Amino acid sequence: MTVSLGGRRVLDDVALAARPGRVHALLGRNGAGKSTLFSVLLGLLGPDAGTVTVADAPFTRDSLRHIGASVNGPACYGHLSARANLRVHTTLLGLPDAEADRVQALVGLGDVGKKKARNFSTGMKARLALAQALLGEPEILVLDEPQNGLDPQGIADLRGFLRERAARGGTVLVSSHQLGEVRHLADDATVLAGGRVRYSGPLAGLAPGADGDLETAFLRLTAEDAR
Repeated sequence: MTVSLGGRRVLDDVALAARPGRVHALLGRNGAGKSTLFSVLLGLLGPDAGTVTVADAPFTRDSLRHIGASVNGPACYGHLSARANLRVHTTLLGLPDAEADRVQALVGLGDVGKKKARNFSTGMKARLALAQALLGEPEILVLDEPQNGLDPQGIADLRGFLRERAARGGTVLVSSHQLGEVRHLADDATVLAGGRVRYSGPLAGLAPGADGDLETAFLRLTAEDAR
């Protein structure tokens, strides 16, 4: 697909295939086009050329029922509790209140009570964003830097959770700057630089071998974005 914004080509002939049963990492330096690509995948932007396919069908508004997403950082109502924030979404989605309780416990926020979201730590806000994405058990997760703000235990918990989702047949597409964590988390990777795909395929092909240097491979492929 190709996308231009303000007369500048932001994505240039980009192709990416995230498959069920696998975790796919979207990698790139700041400004590489990752957020724009996520916006197109979620129907927030229309491509100048190309198409988006979800669950083997061309993207329509109805495609969103298959997708749970958190992009551009956690978004929540600061004056509401975690449960109240989640109930806003369950109401909009036509889901029972029990679904809010389920995902709140699932991400480790079951004990925060009536604490307002504005008083949450960065990690707690990241957990709340993940809970919002999980409402309704979507088959596809699209997550933008979900590790941000999490402590080491939280990162390990998130990794295990996403790997489990993939093992149960879910599709997980996640962006990250934490290359060490990507090595433990992802099956596949796409590297963007200058709005173009520099690599897309199995993570093992990007940095071969158990001790493959993912950082070196990433920096080599994205060198033009550092200029």
